[in-house]
Amino acid sequence: MDADGYGYRPDERGIARLLQDFRTLSPAGIERAAQGWNHHAGSDPSAIRAAEQTALRALEKGQKAPDWEDLRRSLFQLTEGRQAMVAWKAEHGEIGHHAESAADAAALAVFGAALIDRDTYLTLVEPMADALPWLLTNAPATAAPSQ
Repeated sequence: MDADGYGYRPDERGIARLLQDFRTLSPAGIERAAQGWNHHAGSDPSAIRAAEQTALRALEKGQKAPDWEDLRRSLFQLTEGRQAMVAWKAEHGEIGHHAESAADAAALAVFGAALIDRDTYLTLVEPMADALPWLLTNAPATAAPSQ
């Protein structure tokens, strides 16, 4: 937070901030997220898909999978649902789908940060961090318990 009271406090780096940032991304921010997906996932998203599977297993083990599904549905409504944000509607198509993939992976990482290791977290947030760099500073400091 700056001296005038604007912005986020250092401790405001969770899922609420991420969703708020998704709501306020401009079309240019969505394009940066799509470019991040293309850069990090490219033609072979296998590393990101493996990290997603690792995170999902950790959520199941931690009994957080139902909460993740609720959050995922909310994210879908924000990006593609009937009440999707205007910027997400404007970037519909390949750019929008790549940005949505980046957003979904980042949300999974932020939601499961306490249950996943640092490498899994970073793999999941890197594409979206091209648009939201604070995601990289939110990485777990230590490895989570073994999955």
